[in-house]
Amino acid sequence: MLTLEMAIEVEIFEKTGTIGAGMPYSPEGANAEHITNVSANEIPPLVISADDWLTEMAGKLPERFAVDKENFTRYHVMPRLLFGKYLTHQFETLRKRAEATGKVIQVHRNACVTDLHDLGEQQKVMLTLESGKTREFDMVIVCSGHRWPHEEEDARKGFFSSPYPPAKLALQLNHPVAIKGSSLTAIDAIRTLARHNGHFEHTDDGKLRFVPARGSEQFKLVMHSRNGLLPAIRFHLREPRLSPDSLLSAEEIEQNRRENGGFLSLDFVFDRNFKQGFQKSDPAFYKRIKNMNVEAFVELMMSMRENKEPFELFRQEYQEAEKSIEQRKSIFWKEMLAELSFTMNYPAKYLSAEDMLRLKNVLMPLISIVIAFVPQSSCDELFALHDAGRLDIISVGDKSKVERLKEGGIRYHYADEQGKKHAIRFDTFVDCAGQPHLSIEDLPFPGLLTRRSVSQAVLRFKSLEEAKKLQQEGNDLVVSNDHGDYFLKVSGITITDHFQIVNEFGIPNERIYMMAVPYIGGYNPDYSGLDFCEEASRCIAEKIADVLDAKHPPMHADC
Repeated sequence: MLTLEMAIEVEIFEKTGTIGAGMPYSPEGANAEHITNVSANEIPPLVISADDWLTEMAGKLPERFAVDKENFTRYHVMPRLLFGKYLTHQFETLRKRAEATGKVIQVHRNACVTDLHDLGEQQKVMLTLESGKTREFDMVIVCSGHRWPHEEEDARKGFFSSPYPPAKLALQLNHPVAIKGSSLTAIDAIRTLARHNGHFEHTDDGKLRFVPARGSEQFKLVMHSRNGLLPAIRFHLREPRLSPDSLLSAEEIEQNRRENGGFLSLDFVFDRNFKQGFQKSDPAFYKRIKNMNVEAFVELMMSMRENKEPFELFRQEYQEAEKSIEQRKSIFWKEMLAELSFTMNYPAKYLSAEDMLRLKNVLMPLISIVIAFVPQSSCDELFALHDAGRLDIISVGDKSKVERLKEGGIRYHYADEQGKKHAIRFDTFVDCAGQPHLSIEDLPFPGLLTRRSVSQAVLRFKSLEEAKKLQQEGNDLVVSNDHGDYFLKVSGITITDHFQIVNEFGIPNERIYMMAVPYIGGYNPDYSGLDFCEEASRCIAEKIADVLDAKHPPMHADC
């Protein structure tokens, strides 16, 4: 806790003209057709709730953001651009409150930061702006957000490395379009492309249907998914449970590490933060899974999904979700899986390399499907497109390949479930696999690299035999040191529990904190969501307070 009242000044540098909304809720990540997959009751508390803000803003927002307040509740989703306006308003309100108490907060819009240098000798951090101007600060928190590759787009016709910003997909096309992925990012692309190649309308019986535009007779969307599955659908969530109270305590983590050779056990976390939650809430389900490890549980859940045609399963889950919402009753195992993902994120850096591979290869594929929480209106559009013969999903397995063609477009190589090989050409391709986890070399601040202020994120292997086996099989992410220890290179850079960067000597930096999601994915496998932002911010604020207290200890008057 910060015990000394200090005149702390904060300066915020934002590369765009909008601050507070973030990529997903601004034109960088959304059009008018895109909606949130969270409702007001699931959002961490800000200044005022989203539904109260809508009441306050009645008549003040553009017509395109009109919301039927008579039927809108805190359990409804919102247009993403409208939610962005809410977040921007909350930011500005907080800034004004801070200023009213005498705190200095300067906001620089359209100010792109191009480099950072840690000046250890001076205990400062030098920031370089695109203009060439430099500034020095005592501490810097990097919140540069998503980073979507676009280099290939500039050189190849019909090739899109991501669907963002969505304005680039405002295309009328008269041919099939390949979509890589089938989760929320893919649905973003589908909603945009569908609107530029037709329109949706309701039939007399209230069903949504898709009508293709003239000139888009051959338009079709083909999703290519590793397992051929569509994501789970939004259901009723209880009052948010994803809070710091859900996390493993430092004592629990330390105790398990002592019992497990210095590593946090994935099986321990799975039991403590998932299975035990069913003992009282759903004893029958607990009895069914209590002796299952991660692999057995995932196999059970995936087998229940994989044995059904994707859109048939999607319709069944839609009905299940509708029932959940109508009855205000959660689908408990899915909610618990979301909590497991949240609680596992922070201590993941203490897993062994073997357990991290299990987490990424076994558990995360299930989690990514189940906690997508596709909103009902998106489901309705997917059903309409599929019923119109304009949307399909194909299972391409783990070894599919996208071949970029010089003349434009791509050729999708994959083997189907019967082992038959395919090589299908598409004139247009959109990579919707989500935010790629970037390597340390992709860090956009060369000053941190040249001064070796950051280090490659790695996890140590518990078993030398397993490490050597993977290395012999050609896994180039397995490396060793001079002491004979083996490590798994994971994406991004090394960070501490308080998101401090760590140099090549393993020394945490008390001046620079990394919250930019593409560069911390190795130690934070599931970093999405406002609950993650809230918890990460709390961790950083606590550390900064400790550092400032150490530099400026409180003064005690003599009695």
